[in-house]
Amino acid sequence: MTCFTDHRDLSRATATGYLFLLLLFSSFINIWSSCSNGSCQVVDSCSLSTDCGPGLFCGNCPALGKTQPFCIRGQATIPTSVIGGLPFNKYSWLVTHNSFSIVDAPALPGVQRFTFYNQEDTVTNQLKNGVRGLMLDMYDFNGDIWLCHSFRGQCFNFTAFKPAINTLREVEAFLSKNPSEIVTIIIEDYVHTPKGLTKLFKNAGLDKYWFPVSKMPKKGEDWPTVTEMVKANHRLLVFTSVASKEEEEGIAYQWKYLLENEAGDPGVKRGSCPNRKESQPFNSKTASLFLMNYFPTYPIEDEACKEHSAPLADMIRTCYKAAGSMMPNFLAVNFYLRSDGGGVFYDLDSMNGQRLCGCNTIAACQAGAPFGSCKNISMPTPSPMTNSVGSFSGPVQFSTSTSTVYHPNHFIIALFLFPWIISLFF
Repeated sequence: MTCFTDHRDLSRATATGYLFLLLLFSSFINIWSSCSNGSCQVVDSCSLSTDCGPGLFCGNCPALGKTQPFCIRGQATIPTSVIGGLPFNKYSWLVTHNSFSIVDAPALPGVQRFTFYNQEDTVTNQLKNGVRGLMLDMYDFNGDIWLCHSFRGQCFNFTAFKPAINTLREVEAFLSKNPSEIVTIIIEDYVHTPKGLTKLFKNAGLDKYWFPVSKMPKKGEDWPTVTEMVKANHRLLVFTSVASKEEEEGIAYQWKYLLENEAGDPGVKRGSCPNRKESQPFNSKTASLFLMNYFPTYPIEDEACKEHSAPLADMIRTCYKAAGSMMPNFLAVNFYLRSDGGGVFYDLDSMNGQRLCGCNTIAACQAGAPFGSCKNISMPTPSPMTNSVGSFSGPVQFSTSTSTVYHPNHFIIALFLFPWIISLFF
């Protein structure tokens, strides 16, 4: 009996050893057969951003239960590189909400910043990744014009980011380096200095790209073609929230030319796309551009990947119907890089595909082919970048490591939810 027991134990040990070797061998096979060195595509598992292909980075989405890292799209397809020469209002473009309000952006010396954050990488990098619209909040501050994420129409040292000219010089450098690209700037305007914005844009070297108000459509007609805009070097559209500045400084009043839905929580409520009160009604025939806001009132980084999944596509359809079958020209979001795979870039491809060629993605469009003639491709497309503009070698870049988990907005939200705390500071 003792011998039998020893033999049985030995058999179990042998079987366990074989099982261990089998599992070890299987894991080696998985590692060997998995992608790496830039060969991984959208939603493929990854360990490093260098594992992922062009225009992708390695991240995750815990808000949707996706804790293991996978390849996420981080760059837009520039629609004019696929089908060019159409009126400007025939395209859809990515806009970053509070483009300047960047996590880990340095505060003023000796000051603890106290505000919300909305993006994760520099404006220069946003433009490289295909962002073509910037929302900038401008204030009089410290004898200059600053970018601030503030309240009460006033910039404070703890809500200030940087002089506006610094960011505008980033835009100038991009336009100078990319002579066929067009950028739109939408200003939440708290500047009271006479001719302040005029001087600012001139000092930044952007006046040479200015699209004149006199040439903007005012009766709902098409805008000039992108080819005409590039040829005339009218490659910068600037809109202000102050109506009087159109006559005073030649800066277009935003809601004269743009239809817009409500920002904040009303703009992300499922099944609803309310008209912003300052905007013309959606059935207006005098504006030929449509800005769709899609970001919650209180921005949270780790929730953005969930927001930029199925709910975003649903909201685009909702706003399309609410605007009388008008596809948004501008899609404004927080933390644009966060998603569960294709994100805002996938949805922009779908929007441009439907409007430019009648296909479910712009990657299926064929220049010169009849409308509705689509290439047979799978969705989402793994490597979206087909042109050099807006791309760069290496992984998608953040201002800091993407592995760092830091959510300063949680603390700010808590204060706003309990306003009596804020009163202690004033």
